[in-house]
Amino acid sequence: MAGETVLRPPPSPAAARALAEADARRAEIDARANAIAATREKQGRGGLEPVRYADWEVKGIAVDF
Repeated sequence: MAGETVLRPPPSPAAARALAEADARRAEIDARANAIAATREKQGRGGLEPVRYADWEVKGIAVDF
């Protein structure tokens, strides 16, 4: 069965709206992350900014505030 294509019915109008809203939110988050990445902090941390998903990470623990 590996590699077979599964035919699925088209999503309902409500599901299609939900998928479109999720794509819009994801695009907004990515745009905000790109804006943050464009401005470098002085002596900031390396890697991806934790504020991408509106949370902060301290010693490996993400907290939402």
